[in-house]
Amino acid sequence: MSSESRNTASSITEADSGTYTFEIDGYSLKIRSVGVGDFVRSGTFTVGGLDWAIRFYPNGIHEGSTQFFIASLELMSSNAEARARYVLGLVNQALGCRTVALAAYRGRWRDLGYYLDNDRLRIQCELTVIRESLLSENRAESEIEVPPSDMMEHFGNLLKEKKGVDVTFRVEGKTFEAHKIVLAARSPVLKAEFFGPMRESGTCCVTVEDMHPEVFSALLHFIYNDLLPDMGDLEGNDYHEMMWHLLVAADRYAMDRMKLVCQSIICKNLHLETVATTLALAVQHNCDRLRAACIEFIAFPNNKDAVAVTKVMRISKGCALLCSLIYLREKVSSHNRDE
Repeated sequence: MSSESRNTASSITEADSGTYTFEIDGYSLKIRSVGVGDFVRSGTFTVGGLDWAIRFYPNGIHEGSTQFFIASLELMSSNAEARARYVLGLVNQALGCRTVALAAYRGRWRDLGYYLDNDRLRIQCELTVIRESLLSENRAESEIEVPPSDMMEHFGNLLKEKKGVDVTFRVEGKTFEAHKIVLAARSPVLKAEFFGPMRESGTCCVTVEDMHPEVFSALLHFIYNDLLPDMGDLEGNDYHEMMWHLLVAADRYAMDRMKLVCQSIICKNLHLETVATTLALAVQHNCDRLRAACIEFIAFPNNKDAVAVTKVMRISKGCALLCSLIYLREKVSSHNRDE
């Protein structure tokens, strides 16, 4: 008779934490001198008895990511291994706020005006190094690593290959083919249209009004891939307007996650010329977080007067009045809470 014992280990977990701010002076000049795949490295800082540094790639890490700027954490101690958790973010010195998920930020250096202070960019790293002290240990069990889910990749291929499509959309003369069951799973509005009690039996062609083909194409891409398509060819006002249209489309089809993604991107790209229009859009489509971000942006001392008097904002007087009323209401509420 044989017995089988499980491999076990007991340990005490300890952690050291620290915060480091990487300041890049003369950012506008440096970004022009750093090529794709090249980086600027911070000074070395120590957390958990190990040396670390921040790498910043202002023009992406390869040709396919030139529309991104990317930051990463580097372990500088030689012949060392560590378990760590970290958050990287841009810092607005005046407001003391940080934008997390820096590596996923989409934009170019000129979009960073909100975070530049006298052409100085600040990147903050919050780092926790985990250390384990083993008290007793038997033979380690073998582990089988499971890769991340590739479900959305398969759905994306389904859209590209057009196999089994059963519905066609017509948008300003252009046609798009898709799968009803996939659309219904992602949008309650489309689910009601295709499978609800008011559906039209046998309908396989849908005309979409009041939407540009480029916007509908991006909507389909998100439905099948759970992320927005690459829009690196859009710049300035074209990029802002595209994000506004996508936010409206997401609200129209009750795509809550897409709506939050659009709000997040728009929030990171607020400008004096667009904040009033963005605020009006946020109010119209019940985007509370985006609305709050616009109010905070307008209330910032350096922006408040400029937003009120600028002549370049392409908005109506009614929209400007709405922005002013919302701003005043928020200030009164804040004052009442302080009292």
